Amino acid sequence: MMRSFRNLIERQIKKAESEGQLTGLAGEGKPLPKRHDMEDPATAVGHSIMARAGVLPREFKLKEQLEAAKRDWQQATDPDEKKRLMAQIAKLELDYNVEREAYRKFLK
Repeated sequence: MMRSFRNLIERQIKKAESEGQLTGLAGEGKPLPKRHDMEDPATAVGHSIMARAGVLPREFKLKEQLEAAKRDWQQATDPDEKKRLMAQIAKLELDYNVEREAYRKFLK
């Protein structure tokens, strides 16, 4: 499975290269920026390309929702609202961790 995924990536890169889509990019010729949450540069590049295309892994969307829920919880004053938000945070954290683990297993 991983081999076919890598072959697909290679074909997409070669296609983009032949169409001139990989020249004149921001940061061309410079090292990739360090990303603390990425295991390797190839994954970081893949996520960057997906983000610029407006396609994000579900994991990223869940993380955004989780951060928003945490901010809402911090600003809430009503105890019932804080309780509802805490339950939402717990569900989002679970979903985020499940999605992240599934994605890591997919990459192996």
